[in-house]
Amino acid sequence: MASVETVRGPVDLGNLGRTLMHEHVFVLSTEHMQNYGSSWWDEQARVADAIAKLNSLHAKGIHTIVDPTVWGLGRYIPRIQRIAAQTPVNIIVATGLYVHEELPQQYAYRGPGLLLDIPEPMVTDFVRDITEGIGDTGVKAAFLKCCMETPELTPGVERIARAVARAHAETGAPITVHTSGPHQTGRTTVRIFTEEGVDLSKVMIGHAGDSNDLDYLTELADQGVLLGMDRFGLDLFNPGAERVKTIAALAARGYAPSMVLAHDANCFIDYFGAAHDAARAAAAPNWHYEHISDDVLPALLEAGVTQAQLDTMLVENPVRYFTPAKGGAA
Repeated sequence: MASVETVRGPVDLGNLGRTLMHEHVFVLSTEHMQNYGSSWWDEQARVADAIAKLNSLHAKGIHTIVDPTVWGLGRYIPRIQRIAAQTPVNIIVATGLYVHEELPQQYAYRGPGLLLDIPEPMVTDFVRDITEGIGDTGVKAAFLKCCMETPELTPGVERIARAVARAHAETGAPITVHTSGPHQTGRTTVRIFTEEGVDLSKVMIGHAGDSNDLDYLTELADQGVLLGMDRFGLDLFNPGAERVKTIAALAARGYAPSMVLAHDANCFIDYFGAAHDAARAAAAPNWHYEHISDDVLPALLEAGVTQAQLDTMLVENPVRYFTPAKGGAA
């Protein structure tokens, strides 16, 4: 069987086990942390906390997390390497850009027809992360990430999406897209990627589970993409009970092969600063790695989803997502 790159190196796809397809270890702004984080960022303590949380997750039977933390969310691979060395959980990392509207200035003036007229530098950077490694860490990204959040497609977001599509074409790496359920931006994603010749079976529509519109969700699934039912615990976007009902309804229609599960959780997110732990506990008490194992899977079984369908969502679909297309590479 083929393998997939993780922080510790290649892992046979048959050894991924139960996989949560959209989880972060940390969500940080490096500048925010360096300039204002003295009261809330303790590197040693946060690394130790992440190791403990991942080890606890592994004890629940989850063996792999897929971490789409890219530029814009604070990707720093040396820190993740320290964590991966002390947990049995496989951590699969990404390349790409987390941008809702405008390009980073570091790309705005470089590219075809721009001030510095060169081939698309994002493609160059993303491909290098996949084929050679991220920075000088030796860790290779195994998938690509971009965003489709706002209802109106901006030139910067479209340029990123098309760069991601072209890096996919060059490497065979699959793609995860942050989308908006209320704005149903999965449709825009599918349109752009179809124009670029992307293999839609290698695309995950992130945050599809924020929507309960079965027509929208089945329309996407019928085009071959995976639906990321991936924000369990974030009830402010869609209550957990509604998420369960939607997954059960889709599974009853035969769409278990089109869904994957996750929380979009993290061990620490700097949006709340020093109030992080209290704010999370108050706003989203179930937003943590173990909620699916403890609460969601029993609720799905009670709602009529079969164990075989859960295995499809947690084991088989992640393997299929990372299995190289013929002639491609994971």
